[in-house]
Amino acid sequence: MEQGIGARSLVIAKTSSTKCRWRSGPSTSNTGVTTHPTAASIFSDVANKWALLIIEALGERTLRFSELRNEVEGVSHKMLTQNLRMLERNGLVDRKVHPTVPPRVEYTLTEPGQGLRTAVDVICGWTHQHLGHIESARGRFDA
Repeated sequence: MEQGIGARSLVIAKTSSTKCRWRSGPSTSNTGVTTHPTAASIFSDVANKWALLIIEALGERTLRFSELRNEVEGVSHKMLTQNLRMLERNGLVDRKVHPTVPPRVEYTLTEPGQGLRTAVDVICGWTHQHLGHIESARGRFDA
């Protein structure tokens, strides 16, 4: 039995290549399409401005909190903390606390985090490729 998440739910199609799409309410068909609440939650967590910028900033490096804050322009202490906790909870970031005074805390992407970074890199490339078009469209729309 499928479960909906609020008014919308993330649907994962069982095909040769997994695809996600949004559907209103839970699915009731027998087409092999199932709603997965965890997938929707993960998508909601990582598809935000700060999470994407943190993932991109970490890249293949290990950074301390203050270094990350300097890398991610405009992020507040609170938002960086919340997003790092969320990424750690989802297994995308490892947090290592060194027993020093004061404690030294370092963050690095896990293997799944590196996989997500690959997708983030594709999104960044797409953005740069279409930036001129998007700026023109926004200018026409806002005029």
